[in-house]
Amino acid sequence: MNLSVGIVGLPNVGKSTLFNALLKKQVALSANYPFATIEPNVGVCEVPDERLEKLKEIVEKTEGLGPNFKIIPATVSFVDIAGLVKGAASGEGLGNQFLSHIREVDVIVFVLRDFKNEDIVRAGSENPKSDLEVLKTELMLKDLETINKRLETLNKELRSATVQDPRHQAAAVLQKAKGLIEQGKWLEENLDNDELEKIKDLQLLSTKKSIIVLNSDEEEIASSQAPRNDNEVRICAKTEEDLASLDAEEQKLYLAELGVAEPGLNILIKKAYETLGLITFLTAGPKEVRAWTTQKGALAPQAAGVIHTDFERGFIAAEVIDWEELVGCGGWKNAKDQGKIKTIGKTEAIKDGMVVEFRFSV
Repeated sequence: MNLSVGIVGLPNVGKSTLFNALLKKQVALSANYPFATIEPNVGVCEVPDERLEKLKEIVEKTEGLGPNFKIIPATVSFVDIAGLVKGAASGEGLGNQFLSHIREVDVIVFVLRDFKNEDIVRAGSENPKSDLEVLKTELMLKDLETINKRLETLNKELRSATVQDPRHQAAAVLQKAKGLIEQGKWLEENLDNDELEKIKDLQLLSTKKSIIVLNSDEEEIASSQAPRNDNEVRICAKTEEDLASLDAEEQKLYLAELGVAEPGLNILIKKAYETLGLITFLTAGPKEVRAWTTQKGALAPQAAGVIHTDFERGFIAAEVIDWEELVGCGGWKNAKDQGKIKTIGKTEAIKDGMVVEFRFSV
């Protein structure tokens, strides 16, 4: 499972700087003028996970590492989408082509300007609250266009359909969605899961979960790192870009000077997982230590299917232990000898941080 995150904002709010920091290289063009990003930049970022290195140490001590041993973290795909402007839904700025890129992502990150440097051209930005309203409005206007087209088609089709035709339900949800958008309401926050499922095929922009990133001045980070809302993260994109160019020890010193516990990007990635209800389980052996992503509450066979569909089809059982307990026991064999390894079946869920060995038949 590969998580995809779209970085959206007005021009010159720090989207490309944030993207560069995420990828630890200058992939996107950061420039002090609108539309510096012409095509959406897409890149894959490793998910920071200190558990992997600790599991590697345990495997090395107890089993030894194979000649081609690898640590394989989970990954997130980030899409840096060109700056939207007021009127984008009707073709202003670079228009509709960029709205279409947002359809493909799992979660939207709204990057809002909250720094004081007036040397950076504002390009339509006023303040975080009004900027967010502009961005959401443009996405909802595009959705309204899509909904009206689908309703027009459905209404024609349903003239000759039976009362039991499931398309009636889809049409009813679309009418409700149209009314909500006309009131300026974000659909993901105002439709239930069953309703969202009925219109899932339209890939409406406002049905996606979202995170707000306040791009702030460096001096505000330490005093303001605690978010005001559950879906809000405050970072300094330029600081994150500077951090990305340092080695691990230099990063620790820099963070200590700033008075923060971890990079803002780590917090953002964790927030994306939390927002989408994702967890990470782990596998560890002489060939590799690896992180796998699945939905929170996923049953053991579903989690096995993340590794390979054959694992889910032929699932027998899973042997599991929390990673900290495994480290504390000094490895898998010791944990098994101490009765710490638990065997779970098809009806039990995999939890975040579990180290797992699946048993399956071919």
